[in-house]
Amino acid sequence: MVHVTGLFDNHDEALDAVRALEEAGISADNISLISNNTNGQYAGDAVREDQSTITGVETGAGVGAVAGGGAGLLTGLGLLAIPGVGPVVAGGWLTATLVGMLGGAAAGGVAGGIVGAFMESGIPEEEAQAYSEAIRRGSTLIVVRCDENERQKAEAIFDEWARVDIRKRRNAYIDEGWEGFNASGTPYTSDQIEQERRRWL
Repeated sequence: MVHVTGLFDNHDEALDAVRALEEAGISADNISLISNNTNGQYAGDAVREDQSTITGVETGAGVGAVAGGGAGLLTGLGLLAIPGVGPVVAGGWLTATLVGMLGGAAAGGVAGGIVGAFMESGIPEEEAQAYSEAIRRGSTLIVVRCDENERQKAEAIFDEWARVDIRKRRNAYIDEGWEGFNASGTPYTSDQIEQERRRWL
């Protein structure tokens, strides 16, 4: 299996990309989404109002407020609180890895947390750091696990929906003095996220 990633600054475009992936025949079981939810944009049918959170207190903890029923990834999103990021919405196969890594981080695991979850899923560390920082700043990450036959299909869909060039974004962060994702850092506020999004949209 290979992993194809798509980062989006606009959460509506991210949701459209997920729908396009599913319509193209990529199983929802092979699609994961993690999105900053500080502004509460994921509300309503996809996510319940009882916003339980997970701060990584133990490995294997369940995801709070997961919606049931229906079909497809977007009907099963859950709420998490990730150290250094704040509230996120997550769904798909990567969620279990993320929850386990959050537990490892709470227990003092070196490779715990959101960066560790991405690395465990095959994303190189430099990209894992940059993706984590981008989510902290309000973005949405989609990760598809697929075979080589589906890889080009997923890549084309992400490009069609104008995914972020993660190398350019990482370099932009570095030019500002960024040295890597800090799980002990303060999550962005709603105002900071809006300012950040306006830089790129």
